[in-house]
Amino acid sequence: MSWDTLWPLLWQGTLETLLMVVPSALIAQALGTALGVLLTLTRPGGLKPQAPLHRVLDAVVNAGRSLPFIILLVLLIPLTRLLIGTSIGSTAAIVPLTVAAIPFVARLVDGALQGVPQGVGEAARAMGASTFQVIGKVLLPEARPALIHSFTVMVVSLISYSAMAGAIGGGGLGDLAIRYGYQRFETGVMVATVVMLLLLVQGVQWLGDAAARRTDHR
Repeated sequence: MSWDTLWPLLWQGTLETLLMVVPSALIAQALGTALGVLLTLTRPGGLKPQAPLHRVLDAVVNAGRSLPFIILLVLLIPLTRLLIGTSIGSTAAIVPLTVAAIPFVARLVDGALQGVPQGVGEAARAMGASTFQVIGKVLLPEARPALIHSFTVMVVSLISYSAMAGAIGGGGLGDLAIRYGYQRFETGVMVATVVMLLLLVQGVQWLGDAAARRTDHR
């Protein structure tokens, strides 16, 4: 395949990948952060310890993280059709990508908040801060560099998942690699797709590292 033919396909695949990854990452970060905060609050020794609730949340997060993405893609086809109207295409892939990322984000956020010295939250409580104030004005700001690293890891994982979504017609670079690189034995297309995915991952990692350094005032 000539470069003149390959470049439009590669550009379209990249745009479709970003269309899948960016909304999924933003939605998953919002919902996953809320779930991660709940895990931190309800764990033994937390600001609002609730052992039964914590065990349920912990089990849900572990179950969500342990399910292979390719299986989740198939399981969520009915839900995707209900929400989007179709289970094929880049827009439809947002649903399983988001669902797969939420427990991943929750665990990373929980770990980031656990990394904040316990005395910081206790000092805020001693000064009369409410639970929401401790979370919103103390713990989350203190954990910001770790949270940015977590967001970066999640986005990189979603890029990988989006390539896998191409196996069932999700579009993007993964679909391009399968349809042209694998099924038509176009080695050049496969190599170009891999290079583009590597560039995307490297770009996200560089931006995430730079943002984390700017927010780390230690």
